[in-house]
Amino acid sequence: MVAQVVVDVVHTNVAKPFSYLIPEGMNPAIGSRVNVPLGRRTVDGIVVGLVNDNDLPPELPLEKLRPISKMLDEYPALLPSMLELAREIAAETHCPLSEALRLMLPAAMRTGRIKQKQETYAATCCEDAAGEADRMKRAPKRAMLLRLLADGKPRSISELSQLVQNPRESLKALEEAGLVILSQREVFRSPYGEEDEKRTVQPPLTEGQKEALDSMLPSLEGGSGAFLLHGVTGSGKTEVYLAMASRALEMGKGAIILVPEIALTPQMVRWFRSRFGPATAVLHSRLTDGQRFDEWRRIRLGDAKIVVGARSAIFAPVENLGLIVIDEEHEQTYLSDKHPRYDARRVAKSRCAREGATLVLSSATPSILSFAMARRGDYTLVEMPKRVANRPLPQVTVVDMRKELEAGNRSIFSALLIQKLRECLERGQQAMLFLNRRGFHTFISCRSCGYVVKCEACDVSMTLHRERPDDETGELRCHLCGAVRQPPQTCPECASKYIRYFGSGTQRVEEEMHKLFPGVRTVRMDIDTTRGRDAHAKLLDEFGQGRAQVLIGTQMIAKGLDFPNVTLVGVVAADMTLNLPDYRSRERTFQLLTQVAGRAGRAESAGQVVVQTYKPEDPCILAAAEQDYRAFFEMEFSRRRTGLYPPFTLLARLLVEGESELDVKQMCDRLYDTVQTYLLSHPLQKKRTLMVRADEAPVKRIRGQYRYHVLFKLFDHPDASPLLSLMSELTALSDERCHIYCEVNPATMM
Repeated sequence: MVAQVVVDVVHTNVAKPFSYLIPEGMNPAIGSRVNVPLGRRTVDGIVVGLVNDNDLPPELPLEKLRPISKMLDEYPALLPSMLELAREIAAETHCPLSEALRLMLPAAMRTGRIKQKQETYAATCCEDAAGEADRMKRAPKRAMLLRLLADGKPRSISELSQLVQNPRESLKALEEAGLVILSQREVFRSPYGEEDEKRTVQPPLTEGQKEALDSMLPSLEGGSGAFLLHGVTGSGKTEVYLAMASRALEMGKGAIILVPEIALTPQMVRWFRSRFGPATAVLHSRLTDGQRFDEWRRIRLGDAKIVVGARSAIFAPVENLGLIVIDEEHEQTYLSDKHPRYDARRVAKSRCAREGATLVLSSATPSILSFAMARRGDYTLVEMPKRVANRPLPQVTVVDMRKELEAGNRSIFSALLIQKLRECLERGQQAMLFLNRRGFHTFISCRSCGYVVKCEACDVSMTLHRERPDDETGELRCHLCGAVRQPPQTCPECASKYIRYFGSGTQRVEEEMHKLFPGVRTVRMDIDTTRGRDAHAKLLDEFGQGRAQVLIGTQMIAKGLDFPNVTLVGVVAADMTLNLPDYRSRERTFQLLTQVAGRAGRAESAGQVVVQTYKPEDPCILAAAEQDYRAFFEMEFSRRRTGLYPPFTLLARLLVEGESELDVKQMCDRLYDTVQTYLLSHPLQKKRTLMVRADEAPVKRIRGQYRYHVLFKLFDHPDASPLLSLMSELTALSDERCHIYCEVNPATMM
């Protein structure tokens, strides 16, 4: 037999499968990882096909084939369905198959950096271990070890070390005396810490939860169906996921639950582990290499059938998949911003169709595209319009910050928000303050000449950060590349001393909070405070346990979190996302405001929300204050129809990046000319094309890479597909100087 192997090297010269002889006694299956010779070195690869040597083409004689060096695992790493999925992604994103296959495996496993963890276990092999221990008068440590092992249960050396100091030598002596057997066992590195979750049972479902569940269970049991679950914040959607996952387990099937933010993962994992115990696994980027490798192995070996994780968990090797849930489906984090640029929602839909599983997209504020697809019949719409126990939605008050300025209030907090905070804290309840900007001040500018301090590698202003209240200077950070520099004392352009700080971030909100309420403990959640291992879980636990009264954060606190004692939410600057140069800025503003408002009043006490804005009359903010999704949808849907934006059209672009601005611009112009020539010779394609424009990207430079793009606006029609195919093919013009990416309805046009 001959194996077709895709080597783990991303290069066009080795993009096709290579043929290798299978040595005697080796039995690789399709999906197996193998080590093979390539030129003068050996590399890893995946077996993607098996053929009989008689079926080889004449130009590939058997005697020229080199044999596989070795198998890397005792089982196929990739299921056949995942291999097909990788082929589909490679075709859609026009990347080599090897690059798509990398999505399916933990990086540390693929590079060989991580191996299975082995631990030594000890077990007694004598019938009267306690009696033997009593006779060891001169060896008290050995006697104690024997007594600990007398129940016949094998114990790891790490467990014994907690009770007996340095037990290894004594155990070795007991083994030589024939009283103890030492053996090696594989142990899994746990991401959950030492504590086991207390097991819970399914509580009685509300009428709304029963109706939602009853409408989806028949499809789950039949292995089909795609649903959009639209439920207001606090309606109990998570309990519906848990009930569906429970049914999938009863049927012998598995489930994948995706959440958009790592910040949401600890709480979701806690809920699922308390219900399903060790059958739950977690996958996200904050795990150590060893934890990720072991969680992946538990899933692949069938020990864990329920997977909770962020975007990349959609590639979890769940065999016999029955259910995929995408929580907060409207979030843009489900779109990968790295090559290959996949959409986890599309991947989920493809997996469900291929593997006979049910797809549930869920949100209190579905994306305009998803809700339009549900109205068209692509998804079955399931609605949960009421909160659990018919609790009211929080009362929302919109504060006009222009009037606050007129009244002489220069604080970042309105008088009403300060009053509500005081009342909330005096009652012993908790509050959340939301501002979608981290740091202390958002930019530094010269009042004399207008100079703004920008990152040297990126075309964006740098943000001032202060780690301590007594830090008077702080440091400037770039939020794109992470560059750090000291703030200037004088203007680098005109040498003026009139350097001033503008804007507010989460650090400044935290400082102002401490000035107003000195004794109140706060927790801040943004990228800066959640870099450490398990930082999300620790901060959320501190707030959830009541050790802090106020949670301050960016969008990572705006959705999915459930804290019963939170009765007040303050939105410090509601306009921040409203003015972005993106056609989805109104949608994202509505979603953020509605989601963060939904964190209040989720238990017995009623919730209140204070929204601070400089545009209180904006229809988007008014709709969010009313928490009326359908009214907003109709308004936004009509606006997009008039302006010919998605879902009525497709926005696409060819993005070019490189170190030389001249090379990048020339490549962009070359792509533009190629497309224009194509459209002139294809009148039907030209008719479906509303706009083609070559321009520099809104953020012209990121991490030292200049960025230009060719923008397209096309009617969403099958006739437009040849032009999209041409765009994908043009990415092959990438070289060492310029990288070209094709993006259709990208997460951001920035």
